[in-house]
Amino acid sequence: MYAIVKIAGQQFKVERGSKLYVHRLKANEGADVEFNEVLLIDNAGKITVGSPTVDGAKIAATVVQHLRGEKVLVFKKKRRKTYQKMNGHRQDFTQILVQGILGKGESLKEKLEVKKQQFTPRIGKEAAEPKAEVKAPVKKAAAKKAPAKKAAVKKVAKKKED
Repeated sequence: MYAIVKIAGQQFKVERGSKLYVHRLKANEGADVEFNEVLLIDNAGKITVGSPTVDGAKIAATVVQHLRGEKVLVFKKKRRKTYQKMNGHRQDFTQILVQGILGKGESLKEKLEVKKQQFTPRIGKEAAEPKAEVKAPVKKAAAKKAPAKKAAVKKVAKKKED
């Protein structure tokens, strides 16, 4: 399941558990935020397209941290006019973690509780007895032979005949 959502003037494709870097939001680190401008939702092949937004749909997310992007240098120059100007810019970003995609009338707590109920561990004889681990046979590495030393080449001085 994924959705296309508009956050701070930009469109992002989001899924549950994905981390995004968006333009700086006015929220503290660790705060929960919701985005209501959901443009499209794909739920296992069933696509819902909004006009312009999907009614009642929202994205629940948590602010992970505020940070700054890489420095971008802007250099201007006019030839033969002795004009040069250098500017730098660092964009402020907020990293968010998407908690879930909510439809009309859904809340995040209810959705997470349903998922916990679906994945309850099995209780019984199978869960109590740990399975024996099967180890693959270990191949012994063949002893590597040291490379034979090359015979030293002796230089033979040639005698000059007069």
